[in-house]
Amino acid sequence: MLRKTFNNLPRFGQLCARQVRPQSTQVAAAGATNDVEPEDISNVEERILKHADYFQVHNLFTVRDLFNARVHYGHKEGSLDDRMRPYLYGSRLGHLIFDLDKTAAHLRDALNVAAHIAFRDGIILFFNRNALNAQLVEQKAREAGEFSHTRFWRGGIFTNANVQFDAVTRLPDLCIFLNTQNNVLTQHTAVRDSAKMAIPTIGIVDSNCNPNLITYPVPGNDDSPAAVELYCNLFKEAIWRGKRKRRELLGLPPLEEGSSSKDRRSRSFVKKN
Repeated sequence: MLRKTFNNLPRFGQLCARQVRPQSTQVAAAGATNDVEPEDISNVEERILKHADYFQVHNLFTVRDLFNARVHYGHKEGSLDDRMRPYLYGSRLGHLIFDLDKTAAHLRDALNVAAHIAFRDGIILFFNRNALNAQLVEQKAREAGEFSHTRFWRGGIFTNANVQFDAVTRLPDLCIFLNTQNNVLTQHTAVRDSAKMAIPTIGIVDSNCNPNLITYPVPGNDDSPAAVELYCNLFKEAIWRGKRKRRELLGLPPLEEGSSSKDRRSRSFVKKN
């Protein structure tokens, strides 16, 4: 699944095709006898993709953290989407309860994908349609050096981008949906558009959501500010782990959190009506 996700991203070998920084003659002469042939970048690529958890995202949270953030709370039983039944533990007082062991496994997979996309210098776009959490999502996206969109999504921005923006437009390499619904009844239009354009998606899917069009669904509460803040912090840290590792392997100076290597990453992706 990871290999299919990364097909459209630049190969890491291309990113590393740069001149070696000049060194002094004395240093070069002193180290001439100790030169070690660098590992082929293609081998590095293969090793990273084959590693089950190269960026160590499994230690970012515990099931107790999910419980404390109220991730296990679903909606009322009457609003259940049957496609979410496999992720449920049961119900209490008429409200559905998620199985946090399953949520933890899906969330770790999603964090791993986000870290790999960031490692490949991909564009990541955060989505949220809940006005209560809009400012939080925009802030965390800026801190991660990525984009966010928390307003009404006009259809065709992905599927007809060249006409909408009157220019050849690079689409995001990953979309992260902090909630996948426009309202209680209708799904976010960008979920469908991302599927049409084969853009991989990560989505927090509550008990009333349809997970079928989400590439990496994460079952859990998508309403509570505590839960959304936890998701945002986890994805921000996963993205930074990917970026830091990339710069380390490229021999570049580390970035401070909240800064960005490209000015285009410092603004939220918001198209005003």
